Amino acid sequence: MISSKIPGNMVAYLGSWGNPVRRMIGSGREEEADAAINLTPMLDVVFIMLIFFIVTASFVKEVGLDVNQPEDNKPQTVDPDKKSIVVKITQRDRIVIAFRDVDRRNVRANIERLHAENPEAPVIIQPHPESSTDVMIHIMDSARQAGVYNVSLAQG
Repeated sequence: MISSKIPGNMVAYLGSWGNPVRRMIGSGREEEADAAINLTPMLDVVFIMLIFFIVTASFVKEVGLDVNQPEDNKPQTVDPDKKSIVVKITQRDRIVIAFRDVDRRNVRANIERLHAENPEAPVIIQPHPESSTDVMIHIMDSARQAGVYNVSLAQG
């Protein structure tokens, strides 16, 4: 190849077909600087995705239960005049009301008497785990027939 000096830092070479090719002297370092990765498009995509997720997250409706909390945090004191009517069922299906054994036929009369003494008292049934369900249902029916509709079950 034929080379000729051109003023400045450029050298002209004649290619195989006679066309001049110019090349910068010391251009290896400058080409390395141009080979850097441009991060601007990637950051643009990341910011667009961030905006997309922020906008879509604000429209997601959370599913849950509304809970009504009590207004004051004071523990409720139980008035001794409003005691509950506790009916216990023993392992052998014996019925105990107010620490007395009661016959199955007299459950309604006893609940009516205790309900007359304290009209706001609920009936709480405490069945033994090995007692029969028939006795528990009979006590619930007797309480309803006696006019007490606030009947609860408790572990006995």
